[in-house]
Amino acid sequence: MKYNLFSFVLFLLIPSILSAQKIDNLVSFRDIASDSYFRFNYDNDYFSGTDENYTQGYSLELVAPFLEKNPVNYLFLIPENSKVKYGLTIEHIGFTAPNIGSPEIQFGDRPFAAAIMLKSFAITTDTLARSRLTSSLNLGLIGPGAFGKEMQVGIHEITGNTIPQGWRNQIRNDVVINYELAYEKQLFRAGDYVSLQSNSTARVGTLFTNASIGLNTNIGLINSAFSVNNRKSKFQLYGYSQVLGNLIGYDATLQGGVFNKDSPYTIPAEEITRLTGQFNYGFILKTRTLYFEYSRTVLTREFDAGSPTKWGGIKIGFTF
Repeated sequence: MKYNLFSFVLFLLIPSILSAQKIDNLVSFRDIASDSYFRFNYDNDYFSGTDENYTQGYSLELVAPFLEKNPVNYLFLIPENSKVKYGLTIEHIGFTAPNIGSPEIQFGDRPFAAAIMLKSFAITTDTLARSRLTSSLNLGLIGPGAFGKEMQVGIHEITGNTIPQGWRNQIRNDVVINYELAYEKQLFRAGDYVSLQSNSTARVGTLFTNASIGLNTNIGLINSAFSVNNRKSKFQLYGYSQVLGNLIGYDATLQGGVFNKDSPYTIPAEEITRLTGQFNYGFILKTRTLYFEYSRTVLTREFDAGSPTKWGGIKIGFTF
């Protein structure tokens, strides 16, 4: 199958899919030029001096040749004549209302929610077309079974901060099944110093149903994630910025699970903000075997009475 077919599929999906992904390790500026690597990601709104909305997230990511045998890979779109990497990730994300010390429902604010997922993914790169297609499937759980309360309470006890009391009102247990397609195209590159890419993503499932489109720019000393012919520097240091527009259909962290409607408090569908803007930026340091990143994100309000969300994160990885 050719990439023009995949582009056509995404073109059909984006208008028909009515919250943005919080953890995105598959975008090209986070590429690790190895078939075998491990990477740890940790997000927290502490980096932005807040304690609300998307409050914390982490992921443990593994890419290795033996994961080619994962039976879930048959669900992914794999173009012909492309370089392919397969991986698995464990992801955990948590959300809180602004007043974490209150045990009462905070009407008009975000519900407490947590989700944990196992993500299988495939990264395919067409070096001739300078394009990249990623497919992923998330399977997991949203609700108390994701131990969001235990994790946040434990951290706050260790750090001596306010103990969260609102988790008793969190989104109730429900299944997470989410499928994602993302397409990225390099539009411009000036040597090993500047590059510009377009990106579009479509997600459908019980946790997030949404679509996004945007641009990302890299400036510094950087190898191309779309080419095998460029000079491969052992040392890379660059900054990136990414601007996204998100079209929102369903967000279970706000609206509750698709199947379980017993959550004590959710945001009504008519109060969900259907168009949001997101700005990601940061810097990345790479050597032949090591990866380090510091990131920041600003996201516009996700529901009528909400406020913009800010958080930061670090990523540490190594090849093997």
